[in-house]
Amino acid sequence: MFLGLAHSKLDVYNIASDLVLECYHLMELLPLEERYNLVQQIKRAALSVKLNIAEGASHKTIRERKRFFEISRSSVAELDAAFEMCVKLGFLQNDKLKKVAQLIVRCYQMLSKMT
Repeated sequence: MFLGLAHSKLDVYNIASDLVLECYHLMELLPLEERYNLVQQIKRAALSVKLNIAEGASHKTIRERKRFFEISRSSVAELDAAFEMCVKLGFLQNDKLKKVAQLIVRCYQMLSKMT
């Protein structure tokens, strides 16, 4: 944001930003008793996607960059599993998850091409 580094120009970084925002929005729909469990885990995973893209893009070697992009992709998989549990537990219905599902798939595809 302030530094104007290369990661802010990456399409995957901008999609990850949208993913974070959508995850935070959806967490408002979960019950209060999940505030310190599933809600926090999903928020951390979503932020991890974006932050690891930024950190990875700042590394000089391809090997280092790929490692952070792999971590980011793993966090996308974590989000997928967490939302699966939200549905199974009856906290969210699939119709509320269309946008986040598209973002998860797109982000995962893009990160897979980068690793």
